[in-house]
Amino acid sequence: MKEIIAGITTIASATSLGSVTVATVPIAVTTTVSAGGIAGLLGFTATTTTIVASPVAVPLGVIIATGLGLAWGGKKVYEYLKDQQGNAASPAKSP
Repeated sequence: MKEIIAGITTIASATSLGSVTVATVPIAVTTTVSAGGIAGLLGFTATTTTIVASPVAVPLGVIIATGLGLAWGGKKVYEYLKDQQGNAASPAKSP
């Protein structure tokens, strides 16, 4: 199963399926600019801080691999529960 996930992730990244933006995170950007008026003429500076939104992107291959892993895990849980139910239905033989 690990080989399948690795293969799908490799193919997805090699074919550059792109990415999906899942969130935006605010980031503070601080810049130094010259002060206004006579202070700027004399060489004084002012610091400005701007909040910008930075996107958080997730490659599509990661999304595919995660979905595949969740589906595989769900299948394993289903098989386990089905097996447990089958074992509970047949009573154990006593000596």
